[in-house]
Amino acid sequence: MKEFLKSMLTDERNTISSKRIAGLLCVISLVIALIANTFSKGAFGPSESLVDAVSLFAFGSLGLTTIDKFTKKDK
Repeated sequence: MKEFLKSMLTDERNTISSKRIAGLLCVISLVIALIANTFSKGAFGPSESLVDAVSLFAFGSLGLTTIDKFTKKDK
């Protein structure tokens, strides 16, 4: 399991990717916020613009790692 998680967070050069870490943290925070929101009243929920911003940040950071794989320059 540890090797699987490490392989998910490393890039093609076998180094830890900060974009993947940031994307994963955004996804985890969104899941926690949305689960907490289902059990709380509507007045205590996160604002819609905040959820949209974190979602776009997660999409952007995880999408950029995908683009990096296809635009890799061979030396």
